[in-house]
Amino acid sequence: MRAYDFSPLFRYSVGFDRLQRLMDSALERTEVSYPPYNIESVDENAYRITVAVAGFGEGDLDVTVVDDTLTISGKKEDEDKSTAYLHRGIAERAFQLKFNLADHVKVRDAALENGVLVVTLEREVPEELKPRKIPIGTSLAGKVGELAELKKAA
Repeated sequence: MRAYDFSPLFRYSVGFDRLQRLMDSALERTEVSYPPYNIESVDENAYRITVAVAGFGEGDLDVTVVDDTLTISGKKEDEDKSTAYLHRGIAERAFQLKFNLADHVKVRDAALENGVLVVTLEREVPEELKPRKIPIGTSLAGKVGELAELKKAA
């Protein structure tokens, strides 16, 4: 595997620490195959992560958000050793999935039903960052006159 050094890109920039961490974590990650999961776009500002967690209960799962990173982990409590399996096809091994969240994406809730964990996410763009419509006036000359009168009065 190749190692990329992005430090020259950040040598002359300030405030892009999150971008550097995102690139570093993307390069460090390995492909995760367990448990299987889907990432869905529900609409323009809503997303859903669905994770197949057969055999795990609510007490075995943990969903946390720290520094714009969503972590979903699962660990089964020690099971009864007296059970003799003839075939064991349901993998109940511990796992940890990490997802980097974009700016203003918040975790709304998480629900477990029929062995499927569904985490709902929503993008909340602050009002000051949303596009706004600027009204167009009919006469600029009137506005210039008003400004001149305000300056004389001051």
